[in-house]
Amino acid sequence: MTRGWTRRELLQLAAAAPALAAWPALAGAQADHPRPQRKALPKPTPGREDTLPVIGMGTSQTFNVGSDPKLRAERTEVLRAFFAHGGGMVDCSPMYGSSAAVLGHALQQLDKPAGLYSAEKVWTDDGDATRAQVAEQARLWGLPRFDLMQVHNLRATQPHLRTLRAMQEAGELRHIGVTTSHGRRHEDLAALLRREPLDFVQLSYSIAEREVESRLLPLAQDRGIAVIANRPYARGHLIKGLQRKGAAVPEWARVELECRNWADLLLRFIVSHPAVTVTIPATTKVAHMHENMAAGAGPMPDAKQRQRMIRDVEAL
Repeated sequence: MTRGWTRRELLQLAAAAPALAAWPALAGAQADHPRPQRKALPKPTPGREDTLPVIGMGTSQTFNVGSDPKLRAERTEVLRAFFAHGGGMVDCSPMYGSSAAVLGHALQQLDKPAGLYSAEKVWTDDGDATRAQVAEQARLWGLPRFDLMQVHNLRATQPHLRTLRAMQEAGELRHIGVTTSHGRRHEDLAALLRREPLDFVQLSYSIAEREVESRLLPLAQDRGIAVIANRPYARGHLIKGLQRKGAAVPEWARVELECRNWADLLLRFIVSHPAVTVTIPATTKVAHMHENMAAGAGPMPDAKQRQRMIRDVEAL
């Protein structure tokens, strides 16, 4: 049975109307909607050459807004802007509170865009609960199946992977992988990458957090495992810190790489690494989504330019 709107929810939605009305004009200002570059997956689905836009979208914290109609409407517009730029991967997790339900609501409003690459996670210590959690997340998203299912933060990794592999072989999933956002688990992750035939690994990587460059990224590349870089802005601390200092994007980066803002520089640093397939910045702002997606469409730095980026950011 469909639940009716409460008076409080209707008032909240009405309050959001002016902002929502302004967003189409903002989107219209992005006349050509620049598309991010795409990278091929190291292990494509048989019979097809899989590629992904190098800029995806995360939902941690940003989509955990419950049933608030104003905030749900705002998140729908963020997702609309993502797909207007040709977006692909959207990543979520049961760990993210109401994010999956909010995402499912937004996808329904947008009639489930054809370009969606759905990435979810299993997040439970119960190794027998894999199928039940996958089914529940699919229900919240409103999807029949996921493109990628990951074991989140290496919880009950082996039993989950056994079940996920069986689901993949049965055609219930396209790809499987594992994630961690904790440096203390890198030793465990390296052993897993050597041992398991995975399609994806998700880890933290930014210009300020480069520990994975020494071992994990080369290992993933050698093993033919696609890499998802999370926390590209170090949970916002990196870009906010640069903005607080009033730091301008280096002139050479503006001239040589057409970097108009810090999003251009920071995201291009990540996705220009040959081992990285996609990064998944999260945002609550349509304007920031336009910036993120445009960053993936611009010129990419070479190895020398990447080192220059590091020196310039560290000097600030």
